[in-house]
Amino acid sequence: MLGRRDPQRGLFDVIGLPHTVDPNSFYGRMGAAGPLLFKDDDLAGMYTLDNGRPSLPPSLMSGVVLLQFYDDVSDGEAVARVKFDLRWKVALGLALDYPGFDPSSLSVFRGRLLEHGKERYAFDRFIEVGREAGIIPPKVTLIVDTVAVKGAGAVQDTYTLLRKGIRKLLRAMGYEVPGKRQGLGGRAKELVAGYLDKDRKAAIDWSDPAQRDEQLKELVRDAESALELATEQMDEEGVREAGWLLTKILGDDTEVDERGEVQIAQGTAPDRVISVTDPEMRHGRKSASKRFDGFKVSVATEASSELIMDMADMAASEGDGKELLPAVERVEEHAGVQVERVIGDGAYPSGDNLAGCANYPSHPVDLVSPLRQPDESRVDKSAFRIDLEAKKATCPQGQESEGRKARDEKKRPVLKFVFDRSQCEQCPLFSRCVRSKKKDGRVVTTHYHESHLRAARQRQETAEFKEVYRTRSAVERKLAELVGHGLRATRYIGDEKRRLQRLWTGAAVNLKRLFKLLEARRTELVGVLRAFG
Repeated sequence: MLGRRDPQRGLFDVIGLPHTVDPNSFYGRMGAAGPLLFKDDDLAGMYTLDNGRPSLPPSLMSGVVLLQFYDDVSDGEAVARVKFDLRWKVALGLALDYPGFDPSSLSVFRGRLLEHGKERYAFDRFIEVGREAGIIPPKVTLIVDTVAVKGAGAVQDTYTLLRKGIRKLLRAMGYEVPGKRQGLGGRAKELVAGYLDKDRKAAIDWSDPAQRDEQLKELVRDAESALELATEQMDEEGVREAGWLLTKILGDDTEVDERGEVQIAQGTAPDRVISVTDPEMRHGRKSASKRFDGFKVSVATEASSELIMDMADMAASEGDGKELLPAVERVEEHAGVQVERVIGDGAYPSGDNLAGCANYPSHPVDLVSPLRQPDESRVDKSAFRIDLEAKKATCPQGQESEGRKARDEKKRPVLKFVFDRSQCEQCPLFSRCVRSKKKDGRVVTTHYHESHLRAARQRQETAEFKEVYRTRSAVERKLAELVGHGLRATRYIGDEKRRLQRLWTGAAVNLKRLFKLLEARRTELVGVLRAFG
């Protein structure tokens, strides 16, 4: 049953007693907002209203979860601070003798938020407060970037991935239950016993290549046997998912050499699974020298207020720009604003993003992002004059080429210009321009949205573009602030749980920003909350 906070103050309520917590600190200001910050009725739909034992008040639990992510502490430490930390007692409006609760209650509360689709509750509430206070305008400019975060799962090598993948599939088929094994014989019986009763790393000399090769062959044989055993149960969702995972591991991590022998695949598959514990984790790079294992978090901030408007996970192996248009859609849907402009670094202005913003369904979105600078050691495509209507291209030295019809990787029509090699060989730019070693001269292929790319390259040379783009650095400060509150380390496994962590961390950072913005306006948050309801 829904529990509510008792408005009656007690003798030991910290709000009515002198204390040493700075009223201008985050904790002091949160305490001043009091019961208006979160309301029990907002989350009443998560509880039965007329029977059962009263729950811990959801307004209190919301405050605890917010502080937990603000201070980046565990469930156990959060409850300890509720009981003993004066700052938390002030922030939550608790009595000095408040006994606390079991740490598992926090896990149960977060589970209720997820079950009822309320993981955005705190984040959306503070955005609405910002709109009510006039801090967030009806038409906004977003500044976007991503931050690399570590995954919660263990990064595993190919041998461990195969062993754990086989075990996961056998468990999904129910073979952990002894009764399920009745009737199994031969190879299937050995397989189930070997991976469910033991699941130990093979006792081999891992420094010996021959023994490693033999172990790999054995694991691949066992994986294929497990997949064959699972054939009749593939209509079950859990078995199908585990089977897909094991099949992907086999495809990404192993290959057959010219002798027909299984070996570790050369190179790394772009979407390679790196953990059976958390199959959504990926290898990623923020630079050529900096690799990370986990996810990217896409962050969009509102330019004038620097409030975070959107946070979302994306695969570590994906380019930053993939989340651009989805972020615009989420901000407009949840914040009730119109996105007029987006500012991002050079990872965002792909032809598809430029066209998607220009042709956004409800209104054009101005994308301010610089295209990469040409490599001065090579003759860049941008040095060629391309007439899309006439289907002609002219190289920097005046040679012309007629466009040929071609298709890009998405099967969309593009133009391909192939320049005569004999003329290219006489050109002083030949070594810097022509890539082909034998056949053709320089080859230039247009993008499906070539006109958008060329217009963007011309625009980025203007003073207006440079002036607007200067404001992009604001998002870097916000990313650093989020990392300071624990964003870098993922706590949970699963998309919904990760989203809850990101959004409540963002909500805590936004609340801190709201305090500062309202103070500059000589406005108290409690007054805005009363008007907001």
